[in-house]
Amino acid sequence: MSNLRITKIEVHEFTFPMADVGKDYNGFNLVYEKDGMQTGYAYAMKVHTNEGVTGEYVGGDSPSFAEFNMFAKYLIGKDPLQRELIYNDVKRAMRKYDKMGLGPIDIALWDLAGKLYNAPIYELLGGWRTKLKCYASTMHGDRNGGLDSPQAYADFAVQCKEMGYPAFKIHGWGDYDLNQEIETVHAVRAAVGPQMDLMLDPACEIDTWLETVKLGKACDEANFLWLEDPYKDTGVSMHGHKKLREIIKTPLLQTEHIRGVEQHVDFIASGATDVVRVDPDYDAGFTGAMKIAHAAEGFGLDVEIHSPGPAQRQMMAAVRNTNYYEMALIHPKTEQIGRPHEVYADGYRDAMDAIDSEGYVPVPNGPGLGVTYDWDFIMKNRLGGREYGE
Repeated sequence: MSNLRITKIEVHEFTFPMADVGKDYNGFNLVYEKDGMQTGYAYAMKVHTNEGVTGEYVGGDSPSFAEFNMFAKYLIGKDPLQRELIYNDVKRAMRKYDKMGLGPIDIALWDLAGKLYNAPIYELLGGWRTKLKCYASTMHGDRNGGLDSPQAYADFAVQCKEMGYPAFKIHGWGDYDLNQEIETVHAVRAAVGPQMDLMLDPACEIDTWLETVKLGKACDEANFLWLEDPYKDTGVSMHGHKKLREIIKTPLLQTEHIRGVEQHVDFIASGATDVVRVDPDYDAGFTGAMKIAHAAEGFGLDVEIHSPGPAQRQMMAAVRNTNYYEMALIHPKTEQIGRPHEVYADGYRDAMDAIDSEGYVPVPNGPGLGVTYDWDFIMKNRLGGREYGE
């Protein structure tokens, strides 16, 4: 047992601008809107210790930090290196909730450990990759002159292919028309040819299971790599997705919307997914997410890591059974991807043009998460927050 102890934890909510961005028909999905402006909300966490080493993370959302508030005082005085103990104590305490509050603090504790040992997190995890192959993951479709037609998606896929992306994922329309969705699947394949990997993620917008079958058969015809979270069960029905797998050939990618290693294993064992979704922010940090990655490996399956960010890069660098880094959410007419790139003071960025000519991004190799946060920007745009401890 080390003598290191958590003395104080800061949480700050702050805002950042998103230019040429609007909301779709019901106000939930970010879409392109020329001259539109949205205000993004983000959270920054800093963990202090008695020996001066700190852990930091910018991520999470308001529900996860509402949960964090329920157990934050438990952490004061704890050894920040005992992440497995903290994971199990908090998991039990938060058993009535989805436990997303575990993600940001666990990531910050891994960042702290990396700084203590002067090593990137992927090295602490036994990782070896120094660069990651990306797929282009689009914004949702709009009706504003952006991704507003099958041809627009096809043209954008070609643009991404020419930039070096080896794969392209479609997020379709919230106010979808099934025939238009199916036409988009075929138009994109016809435009990019047979070699580019293509994926479809309706983000649970499709109303019925039978419509999903029709869309899945279109993916079969176009030889898509995977179909992800297609219909309005919200990605949680084991039975519905097992039946879907019996009818279509395209691999299903599920589990973004369930939490924890146990539920992921249940989903896998039921035969309800072919590829396993995982996210360190959603799935209890590196501690929880790596359990899921190794559990999937035990079943002989791949995991695909959700969303871009320093934590996702660090995790992917240490996982064998994974294929692509998700560069999301990109669009041909706006640079915004819904995340605050302004918080990085060292040039780190996730953006459409952040890849090299072969479609790779580097893994940050500094201590911890390997990035330097711009705390001046965070505090200048701070809305509020809380401190726990001293």
